[in-house]
Amino acid sequence: MSSMAVKKLSVALDESVAAGAALAAERNGVSLSAWLNAAAGRALVVESGLDAVRLWEADHGELTVDELAWADAVLDGDATR
Repeated sequence: MSSMAVKKLSVALDESVAAGAALAAERNGVSLSAWLNAAAGRALVVESGLDAVRLWEADHGELTVDELAWADAVLDGDATR
């Protein structure tokens, strides 16, 4: 089993966010640190996707209203093309 390097941080969260995160971690049977790490990882995936869209738009122009509507439908699971 390989060990992953970790960096200890001190963060400040809004009280309601801290309480909600602690509850979610408990429900999922993980530590608060593990839950926050997973949440940050998901946020980084979203940021990466947004960066990719920005790069695509820089080369091809902004996505059209129809393209955005199609993407919404895909995400909702009811798109055909």
